[in-house]
Amino acid sequence: MTDPESPNDDTAPQRMSDDARHTAYWHANLRLMGVLLFVWFVVSYGFGILLVEQLNTIRWFGFRLGFWFAQQGSIYVFVVLIFVYVWRMNRLDHRYRVDEDEEQDEEEDQDEEGDAA
Repeated sequence: MTDPESPNDDTAPQRMSDDARHTAYWHANLRLMGVLLFVWFVVSYGFGILLVEQLNTIRWFGFRLGFWFAQQGSIYVFVVLIFVYVWRMNRLDHRYRVDEDEEQDEEEDQDEEGDAA
């Protein structure tokens, strides 16, 4: 049986109190940032500095792979991680009901109610 406030359940954020939902959202955000920063660290520092000699035995588009990671690969991975972060955060925002679209809809509804009065 699952915990009713478990953030792994898609309906759980709707049943949580605001404080619990915001706390769970923040923890999910920190987990995502931690994973992405770890990937970036491994690619830029690990592949570009620590494992450069081993990777230089492999050729990539005519360049040694260790050199490629140190000069260009880590930048490409960083750009991809930015897009992954945006995509995942949009999903988290929607899941925990903190997405910008919902806030704009609420503001528009309040403006319409104010105009009608």
